[in-house]
Amino acid sequence: MSGYKHLIELVHRSTDPNSHVWTDIYSEATIITMVTGTCLVLIMCFGLAYLYSGLARRKSALHMIFAVFLVLVISIFQWYFWGYSLAFSSTATNKFIGNLHNFGYMNVNEALELGPQESKYPELAFANFQGMFASITICILIGAICERGRILPIIPFTFIWLTLVYCPVACWVWNSNGWAYKWGVLDYAGGGPVEILSGFSGFVMSYFLGKRRKHLMVNFRPHNVSMITIGTTMLWFGWLGFNGLTCVIPSLKSVYAIMNTNLCAAFGGFTWVLLDYFRTYHWSTVGLCSGIICGLVAATPSSGCIPLWASVILGIVSGAVCNFSTIIKVWLRVDDSLDVLAEHGMAGVIGLFFNAIFGSATVLGYDGYTEHEGGWIDHNWKQMYKQIAYIFAVIGYCMAVTALICYVINKIPCLQLRAREEAEENGMDEDQIGEFVYDYVEIRRNFFDVNGFETPASNFNDDRESMLEKQVPLKTLPQESGHAIPETSDSKASGTIHVGSQDSIKQSVSNNHNSSTSS
Repeated sequence: MSGYKHLIELVHRSTDPNSHVWTDIYSEATIITMVTGTCLVLIMCFGLAYLYSGLARRKSALHMIFAVFLVLVISIFQWYFWGYSLAFSSTATNKFIGNLHNFGYMNVNEALELGPQESKYPELAFANFQGMFASITICILIGAICERGRILPIIPFTFIWLTLVYCPVACWVWNSNGWAYKWGVLDYAGGGPVEILSGFSGFVMSYFLGKRRKHLMVNFRPHNVSMITIGTTMLWFGWLGFNGLTCVIPSLKSVYAIMNTNLCAAFGGFTWVLLDYFRTYHWSTVGLCSGIICGLVAATPSSGCIPLWASVILGIVSGAVCNFSTIIKVWLRVDDSLDVLAEHGMAGVIGLFFNAIFGSATVLGYDGYTEHEGGWIDHNWKQMYKQIAYIFAVIGYCMAVTALICYVINKIPCLQLRAREEAEENGMDEDQIGEFVYDYVEIRRNFFDVNGFETPASNFNDDRESMLEKQVPLKTLPQESGHAIPETSDSKASGTIHVGSQDSIKQSVSNNHNSSTSS
């Protein structure tokens, strides 16, 4: 009853011109901006799940979707538990990491303010928005487990990594007490905390997981390019909120950041696909999507810092450099299966480097409250060494701590990072999830089980041409079994059949027709 009276009182106060309700304290436009940004960044996580699933092989497609969703829910809990406090607590006494002032979202009902008085907003809205940045970071990183990583170890890994790696680095550059923030490092939307951390940490995790089996890599290709394009579309759409709404308050800077993001993505995608065309003389859809993502990543630290014309240069440079950076994993013999280092880590480095050269005090001030000397185009020559020092600090810290986390977790019984060889043969969907993206995969397994083949369906290469050439021994079946595949003269002689070959299919259909006619 008391709650009902409180509601009536609140409604009465909201209609009383002499009363002061939340609309008198907070800016409605600023709240809407952050709520919208939260939703758009969340969409990016779903797009990433589609992208990773499409890039994987058919028998591990659901494994990647599940992994992204799992780390998403864990990251939301970690951010609520103490992640936000460790990254953004305003009462921290050091420049490295926050304290537990906001543990469990305590003390987040205060009004924060950026710029003019009418731009106040609730800290809870800011906490939710920043929580999605932590979520997308770990979702990007987890692509390292593609086709060989177990699910169970990534549960503690996610919580520990966000606590020991993401939160400190976010505090460095985004907390007003952080050393990089005080030093004047330019990192608009997360070139360090999001892109470098996910790219280089994912590379370290790939190293600990080891290479996939060589015989499983024959004729490897993404299993569903349509899912890749859908995932890229969702990422691009969400990235406009990721970059455009990072300045928190609605302003010209939001519009500028969105335009910079689109320019960088467009030129990055075009550059990558051109390089692929000159190499193979084919237009690659996967290459176009990869270049777009590189452009989006490069725009993350710079979209709110550099002029529009500089984004054109940034898109071209990021598309080219990231394309050639895919060779790094070959040089270092690390199976970075989804090119997380090349597309996220390297693109993040390029974007931060561009801030030192093309950072503009004018663009930085478009939000109405940021004051900065800019980069080289504003004759602020010292910005270069600040950006370089920040880049190396983030890379060194994240790689060292991630390696330590992987090493410790991998030594714990039942938490080994890598799946068994048999599991890799069968596919992560069957071994780790027990469900499949496509029903016909289950039907194919049941077909071979019911018909008595000695070689399980999971041992077949997913490549169609390889399947047509695969020879499978026949098991001797009782004469009365109605499920046996009719033998041909070739199969009687050799004891094998060619799965999917036209001769065996025609013979099977013919024999089935004759048997049904005679009966």
